[in-house]
Amino acid sequence: MRLWSAPDHVRLVFDMSGPVNANVFTLDGPDRVVIDLDSTDLDFDVDKLDLDDSAISKVRTGVRESGGLRVVLDVNRAVVPKSFTLPPNEQYSARLVVDLDYPGASAVKDPIDPIEAMIRDQEIAAQRAQKEAVAEGNPEQAEVVASAVEAQPHPKRDIIIAVDPGHGGEDPGAIGPHGTREKDVVLDIARKVKQRFDQTPGFKAFLTRDGDYYIGLRQRTLIARQQKADFFVSVHADAVRSSQPSGSSVYALSQGGATSETARWLAASENQSDLIGGVDGNLSLDDKDEVLRGVLLDLTMTATMNDSLATGGQVIDQLGRINKLHKSSVEQAGFVVLKSPDIPSLLVETGFISNPREEAQLKSSAHQAKLAQAIYDGIVAHFRQHPPPSSLLAWQRDQGRGGASNEYRVQRGDSLSQVAASHNISMKALKQANGLDSDILRVGQVLTIP
Repeated sequence: MRLWSAPDHVRLVFDMSGPVNANVFTLDGPDRVVIDLDSTDLDFDVDKLDLDDSAISKVRTGVRESGGLRVVLDVNRAVVPKSFTLPPNEQYSARLVVDLDYPGASAVKDPIDPIEAMIRDQEIAAQRAQKEAVAEGNPEQAEVVASAVEAQPHPKRDIIIAVDPGHGGEDPGAIGPHGTREKDVVLDIARKVKQRFDQTPGFKAFLTRDGDYYIGLRQRTLIARQQKADFFVSVHADAVRSSQPSGSSVYALSQGGATSETARWLAASENQSDLIGGVDGNLSLDDKDEVLRGVLLDLTMTATMNDSLATGGQVIDQLGRINKLHKSSVEQAGFVVLKSPDIPSLLVETGFISNPREEAQLKSSAHQAKLAQAIYDGIVAHFRQHPPPSSLLAWQRDQGRGGASNEYRVQRGDSLSQVAASHNISMKALKQANGLDSDILRVGQVLTIP
């Protein structure tokens, strides 16, 4: 038996010598989960299981009256059990997997502040309205709303970065010639990346996993969306059969990967959870016809891929200063973890763990810190050039602007239509000149007047 604890669930894996029939159910007074296994004997000391940070306070076992094994999990919080079986593979025998989900628990240890989440929801809704107007062939429609929207106080919000350590739990990832596991190395690097962002005013980072447990590939991007991430970076360590290749690589989503993902989304029956710029079904595409959904997805993915490639160029430039590059430019591939249509995403292969020299480097805390700094520097460089309008970085940039003849600093009571009218230009021209996809102006924001 093996156990992996996560913030929102605990996974218990039974390694079996063959296929098994299992019945999993709950009992209360006291709360416990019962797992009955037909025609099964126990060949494991349950006291070896590390129950720390899990909902399981004790594991008890016994032989059922009808034969077979009964495992009882005493739990200290509400849980919802799910179970499934897995066939043997190169690494493991047949398995029974029992997940205990914690209702209402966050998948991350430090979730986004509710006020910042509300600001991001407003931004996301405005961006989607803009894309819908363009997709429907009526870009002027988005401008009608702007006429009544007065400038809001500047929120100076943090830019939110999702840092995704690859693999985890029962998936160790690649293993180096001296036994170094990818899942351990990339978690160390990811923690250092998060620390650098958290030390920088205007940024906040979170880890998709902050421990040794597994998260599904699509669940990683769902977590990023739930936390309203502005950017997603997945950290990995490469491996091949040969011990010769070395160096870092950076990947963004390929056009082919984007095309296949668009097709998957359009064909999916779960559009209530597969969303453009939202979660919990409030921004699903179910109310759009198929052609419009296709155009919306294409617009969104094109913008996302452009941002990903631009940021990837900054990251690979920084990595090249501290490490050999395996590829000198941003590669593109169809990695599932990059396929969030609305969040710019990169996958960074920090080095080849299959190369003995790089394996030793990847284990070095000093080298990990250099890799983390390079990833951080590349992403920060992009956002300093292109800060979201409601972010602290945008506010800081505007403090040094506003004095030129073609600039206007937004005052309290201004609206986009008033500013456009007072300068004898259209709202469309004003929005295009400033890269605005939202109708909301911020007090103190500086606009370029075309």
